[in-house]
Amino acid sequence: MHPILFKIGPITIYSYGVMLALAVLVCTWLLSRDAKRCNISQDAAYDLVFWCMLGGLVLARVFYVFIEWPYYSANPLEIPMIWNGGLAWQGGFVGGVLAGVLFARRRNLRLRPLLDLSAPYVALGQSIGRIGCFLNGCCYGKPVAWGPYFPTHNARLYPTQLFETVSLFIIFLILKKAQGRGYQPGFVFALYLLLAAIERFLVEFYRGDTVPCWLNLSLAQWVALGVFAAGLILIKIFSKK
Repeated sequence: MHPILFKIGPITIYSYGVMLALAVLVCTWLLSRDAKRCNISQDAAYDLVFWCMLGGLVLARVFYVFIEWPYYSANPLEIPMIWNGGLAWQGGFVGGVLAGVLFARRRNLRLRPLLDLSAPYVALGQSIGRIGCFLNGCCYGKPVAWGPYFPTHNARLYPTQLFETVSLFIIFLILKKAQGRGYQPGFVFALYLLLAAIERFLVEFYRGDTVPCWLNLSLAQWVALGVFAAGLILIKIFSKK
C-alpha cells in the first residue's frame, strides 16, 4: 500500500516503523498513567515497557525468520531489517512475557497484577501495529474480489491486517472493562490469552502468507490453540478463587 511514508534526503521513513513507534508511545503513556494502581512509579513503568518491547521485538523477529527461513537463508542481510516488516505474534508474546517476569523479579514487584496492568495495552499495541502491516503490505490475506488492491502483490486481498486492528482494539476495550471488576490477580492476563488466541486462530483462515503444517492448520493456529488452552486453564483457576 504505502510502505514508505516519505524521504528526507538519504533518510527513508517507513510506515511500518512509524506505526510501531506510535504503538510504543501511546501504550507507554497509558500504562504509566495507570501504574499507580500497582504501586509502580512512572519511571518503573517506562522501564517495564522498554524491556518488554525489547524482548518482544527480538523474539518476534527470531520466530518470524525461523518460519520464513528458506527466504532469509538466501537473503541473510535482510534478517535485521525489521523496518521492512516481519514480526511473529507468537515470538513477541513469549519475549515480552519473559522480559516482564525478569523485570518483576529484579524490582521485587508482584507479577500477576503487573501482567493484568499490561495486558490491555499489549492488545492495543498490536492493534496499532497492524495498521503498519496494512500500509507495508505484509501479513496479507487471500485473494478476494471485494478486497483492497495491494500493488505489492498485484491483487485484491482480504485486509486481514485491518481485521486484526479492529478485533484487537475490541479485546483492548474488553480487558479495560475487566480491570475494574475485582477479579483475582492474573485473571485479566488470562483473559487476554484466551481472546488473543481466538482472534489469531480465526484470522489465520483468511491469511494468504501462511501454509498448513498439520491437519490443515497453520503453525500460528497450533500455537494459538496452545495459548487458548493456557488461558482457559488460568481463567478457571482464578475464577474459582
